[in-house]
Amino acid sequence: MKQNSSIIKVILFLFFILFGCGKEELQIYISPDGNDGSFGDIENPIATLQKVVEITKSYSGEIPITVNIARGNYYLTKPLIFNSKNLGNKENPIDWKTNSLEKPIISGGIRITTNWEKEKNGLWSLDLPSDYKGKFRSLFINGKRSQRAKHPDSTYLRIVKAGDDDRTNFYFKEDDFPIVKDIKNLELVLFHDWSISRTNVKEIDWKKLNLKVVDSIGARSPSFFTISNWEKNPRYFLENAIEFCDSPGEWYCDFEIRKIYYYPLPNENINEMEVVIPVSDKLIQIIGNKNLDDGYLNFRNIVFEHTNWDLPEKGYGGIQACMFDSRESKDLKWSKLPGAIEIDYANNVIFENCEIRHTGGTGIWIRENNKNCKITNSYIHDISGNGVAIGEGQDRLVDNIPWWKSNPKEVSFNNAITNSLIENCGTQFYGAVGIWAGLVSNTVIEGNEIRDLPYTGISIGWMWDTISTPSKNNFINSNYIHHVMNKLSDGGGIYFLGKQPGSKITNNIIHDVTINAGRAESNGMFLDEGITELEVSNNIIYNIARSPIRFHKASKNIVENNILMCGENIPPIRYNRTDEKDIVKINNTVLSVNSESDQNELTVLTVKRIEEIKNKINK
Repeated sequence: MKQNSSIIKVILFLFFILFGCGKEELQIYISPDGNDGSFGDIENPIATLQKVVEITKSYSGEIPITVNIARGNYYLTKPLIFNSKNLGNKENPIDWKTNSLEKPIISGGIRITTNWEKEKNGLWSLDLPSDYKGKFRSLFINGKRSQRAKHPDSTYLRIVKAGDDDRTNFYFKEDDFPIVKDIKNLELVLFHDWSISRTNVKEIDWKKLNLKVVDSIGARSPSFFTISNWEKNPRYFLENAIEFCDSPGEWYCDFEIRKIYYYPLPNENINEMEVVIPVSDKLIQIIGNKNLDDGYLNFRNIVFEHTNWDLPEKGYGGIQACMFDSRESKDLKWSKLPGAIEIDYANNVIFENCEIRHTGGTGIWIRENNKNCKITNSYIHDISGNGVAIGEGQDRLVDNIPWWKSNPKEVSFNNAITNSLIENCGTQFYGAVGIWAGLVSNTVIEGNEIRDLPYTGISIGWMWDTISTPSKNNFINSNYIHHVMNKLSDGGGIYFLGKQPGSKITNNIIHDVTINAGRAESNGMFLDEGITELEVSNNIIYNIARSPIRFHKASKNIVENNILMCGENIPPIRYNRTDEKDIVKINNTVLSVNSESDQNELTVLTVKRIEEIKNKINK
């Protein structure tokens, strides 16, 4: 009798939520204080995200669904998977949202709550949880990413010379770094102009002052990624040795004895700290059916944080914008840094007023064959790789032919990134960009502030040639880009590549590209190989170490009504392997950094426009 009563209650509950108020709509409520055995109404919320995803499979595509998320923390050890079984459609969308002023947090990490023990040399130690079996590269303390033990702490070392093969070893100076007793976890980070390599150290000859790594430094393809092909005496540093854990805020984990070591910051109460280890490699994975019009999935007012991604066994040979050579197979296909959120074959997926932070890879990647997806009024920061990625590169094959030749209709198109703040990306992989878009069409990047990056602000295009691809009609408008190119070179506030007819770069403000660390120069805009039929108009570019605009192997393009401020003896436009006659210049204004009147004019022109962009961004 009791079982029958429960069945009746479930039927009555479903009847109420489906047909109450005269409209078919499923309302599901979830709270950290809920219970997965509950009905999921406002008074009896469900506890876990996984249970909600399971419930939506029974109703998705048939009625609109709203998932009401109470404030608090929701933990994942593996990503939530959305596919045709639990995606919406145009008539029946699915909304995940909160009505709370405090955003709920979806975390791919676990908290450590055991007590710290005092060690020597200012260090404290903490045991890993007994049920934790993985490895991690990032540690978050009191809501911030802590620095893995590093030498030197804030500057760089420089190699003396490359070894004979110019790939696997180099010579260093005596006393460049302290002797490391156990090098099996020691990691080398070496700088190329626009990317880096991260790879484990194989051996160190302390007498010959020679360091050798487990595999090639730099990608195998292109072949010019040798040690010596970049700036003279390239920069490097070392990470992940207990000997380097010597400054406040640094940590080291010995996975063999299962202990974390930490050097506390001043005034930090060691036993009141919140410590989080990232576990899940992704948080959200959306895989639609390319033959169906499914998607229509909205996330509003939610924080996404904490993902983990470890290096391949033979390291990370960075190529560009977080494409890399993993050296895991004989083929030279480029690997990609994964996203905490990934979307494929979906229509109308929207992230609005969300926050994405503390990732081990890219923040969010709108990948293959997506349409009408949008990220708006969101805050994306503390990202190990690219902040946002859209589309894909050249590699994927359809019938053994590159997809952009055999099936160009699979291009991601009509996607948008608007009115968002993107900062502090590339925290581990310095070749990252704020927003990367590959071979894409009708993409809109508008009204964003992008700042504090090691490499480029916005990068769009992925063909180093004038070959026609599906890329066209891409629009970069009214973005505020500043303080980028802080570690690498050969990029800019905006990097544009390949033939993209109908595309425009308009009304952007770019400033403070002042560090030119590598061999090649950095610019306000770097318009690279194959650029054709591009309009560059009404932009303001200033406080740039080199030329505000640089063309490289470009064809016919228009530069009109831009304001370009230059330093002494710096040309406003540089033409590398480009015929200046092919660049049509109309009504551009060139200001001098040495002129007080020009500086005053620039201030008048920029203040209002910057304020307008910032006011549209919901921080």
